[in-house]
Amino acid sequence: MIKLVLTGVWVCAITLASVYFSVYLATAPAPAATDSKQSALELVKGETITVPIIGNGAITGYFLGRVSFMMNKDMLKGVTLPLSEMTTDELFSLLVGNKMVDIAHIKSFDPKAFREEIKKGMNERLGGEYVADVILEQLDYLSKEEVKESSAGQPKKVGKPVKIVETVPAAEAPAAAAH
Repeated sequence: MIKLVLTGVWVCAITLASVYFSVYLATAPAPAATDSKQSALELVKGETITVPIIGNGAITGYFLGRVSFMMNKDMLKGVTLPLSEMTTDELFSLLVGNKMVDIAHIKSFDPKAFREEIKKGMNERLGGEYVADVILEQLDYLSKEEVKESSAGQPKKVGKPVKIVETVPAAEAPAAAAH
């Protein structure tokens, strides 16, 4: 009888110890210094916008773009920003006003410089270092002819838009490796 009771106590002790250690090992390690910088940022998803490209006094095509931002959480508290409108205006300035993207020489486009220009322009408008990083989710070009054919309902197959930047959407970006 004593042997049966001691076996039961032994099984309970092993079970409790295994549960304790499994919970202890499953908890996340303390965040590193780089993680704290990343946790101070918040993803602000942008909307899809269409920017007409004007050449020779007429519309020649359209840029389709979606830009998201990694913004400083502390500075965003209690502030309502018209990000959609500000982003649209900034992209209009860069794509139409500054001619930063030349369709004839698409290979010369520098996404890093484009991101920096958007970041710089947005931070100047907001009056501080609100934007930490710019994420180009989509930046495509459609010619005016492709849009006309598509909207006219013609059965002619429309070509694919010109991919200017190959990116991963912000929601699908790979997570940082954790140990």
